Amino acid sequence: MYKIGMYGGTFNPMHNGHLECIIKAACMCEKLYIVLSIGNNRDEVDYRVRYRWLYQATKHIGNVEIFTISDDCETKQEYTLEASKADSEYVKKHIGEPIDVVFCGSDYDADSFWNVNYPDSEFYVFERNDISSTAIREDLYGHWDWLPTFVRPYYVKKVLLIGVESSGKSIMTVNLANYYNTNYIEEAGRDLSEKSGTDTLMLDEDFTEILLTQKLNEMKTVEQSNRVLFCDTDCLITQFFLKFLGGNEENIKLSDAIDALNSYDLVLFLAPDVKWVQDGDRSTEIRDNRDKYRKMIADIYESHGKKFEYIEGDYLTKFNRCVELVDKMLAPQK
Repeated sequence: MYKIGMYGGTFNPMHNGHLECIIKAACMCEKLYIVLSIGNNRDEVDYRVRYRWLYQATKHIGNVEIFTISDDCETKQEYTLEASKADSEYVKKHIGEPIDVVFCGSDYDADSFWNVNYPDSEFYVFERNDISSTAIREDLYGHWDWLPTFVRPYYVKKVLLIGVESSGKSIMTVNLANYYNTNYIEEAGRDLSEKSGTDTLMLDEDFTEILLTQKLNEMKTVEQSNRVLFCDTDCLITQFFLKFLGGNEENIKLSDAIDALNSYDLVLFLAPDVKWVQDGDRSTEIRDNRDKYRKMIADIYESHGKKFEYIEGDYLTKFNRCVELVDKMLAPQK
């Protein structure tokens, strides 16, 4: 049992290999310090997110402390022994007592800055498995199982499905979620709009509830998603109905505010070119003027700077096209 141990890295991203090393190192020390390295000028995940990953991994252990160091090098190659010397002095000062052991993965050799800058510490190497941050960055969704569950939500892709009533988007949302073995968000307004039995008698507070519920459902559901989350409508579709049904200006402002917070990796706009189905209290006005209201929805999204893929054809053609676009989104980025 060591008294003081240290384990450091960029954790960009944190993966199960890191998690294994942290668990074992914490078991071997009275106190383990985890040093999160931050490259101020490098393309890395926000350090606050990486810090949170480390905290989620260790908050239950009790003998672990996390702190950060940073540098201004533009590449890892520029982070030489000379550049790391000042950091090592800061680390020693922060810890304030002799560091008995420095833990590293086997991708660091005996001449690494960790070993050279801590000559009085034992250098303990954990044998590395096939997991690496580099491989994950090259094909994130192909290595999804390498990510701890608390890391995955950061990388979940969000796909929004929109369209006028009876365009098949709700069925498509569920079909896609089932196909990709993940979850989805139902259209919040579907039930909330019928508190009076008809959406033509909605109260202003009903729209407020729809807007807030849709956003909160998304924030909660993404935590349990498998690579991708499918969303049936968003606040701008609610804005369309606000304008169609004469909702108040305050809720339109609220929908704009929520839209400013929303971010979708892919927006699928399903064309109203399938047979109309009267499900619930769907509007006969929209039924009789589907193309008019399709254009109105398109105008709303374009005026908010949103890009979308317009999906036409029968149900099978639409499904195949949606899958094609989602697969492309999840494919390794060259």
